[in-house]
Amino acid sequence: MLNRTKRIHRPAALLAAVLLTSSLPFLANPAAKGQTSAPAKTERWLHVRVVNADNKNEIVRVNVPLDLAESVLPTINKDRFHNGKVTIDEAHMKDVDLKALLHAVRDAKDGEYVTVQSGDQDVRVAKQGGHFIVHVKDKTKGENGKRSEVEVKIPMHVIDALFSAGKDELDIVAALHALSLQGDTELVSVKGDDSTVRVWLDSKNVGD
Repeated sequence: MLNRTKRIHRPAALLAAVLLTSSLPFLANPAAKGQTSAPAKTERWLHVRVVNADNKNEIVRVNVPLDLAESVLPTINKDRFHNGKVTIDEAHMKDVDLKALLHAVRDAKDGEYVTVQSGDQDVRVAKQGGHFIVHVKDKTKGENGKRSEVEVKIPMHVIDALFSAGKDELDIVAALHALSLQGDTELVSVKGDDSTVRVWLDSKNVGD
């Protein structure tokens, strides 16, 4: 049970960190709209906080300005990551058309798409208020006597940007830019039996 919980926590935290670091390039330039003057754009920051209970409550904080992420990510070319995009492994996708699936979800009405209730976990996948939501809650306690809970809440326009590249690619930079248009919001919350993870977006240059 513990291993399964950790497999949920780490991808969820990574997803949030990646999305938060990749959504700036869609911001419009005020000068391009013929404006002679405009207030300075509020800088958006991505925050990641990890508290590790297994290591004397060690706390790791990461605070990244989105414009910095937008500038740096295209310079990284490693394995499947190139020019701010990630190539999807076709072997894992099989015959799934991600773009068609995305369009279907985007155009669908708000509601709960998947609800799984078992003896070990409750899983909920839904669309609500323009957000795609995944909520996983363990019913059994871990080694530290705590129940694990994961919630991922991603704006649909960020997911649109993420899938705006080619069929077999995810555009991380585009997703980050789309995210920069979002107001203050929490993207990922992980409460595990051995650690907690929080990923959120706001205009502050320090985390909490």
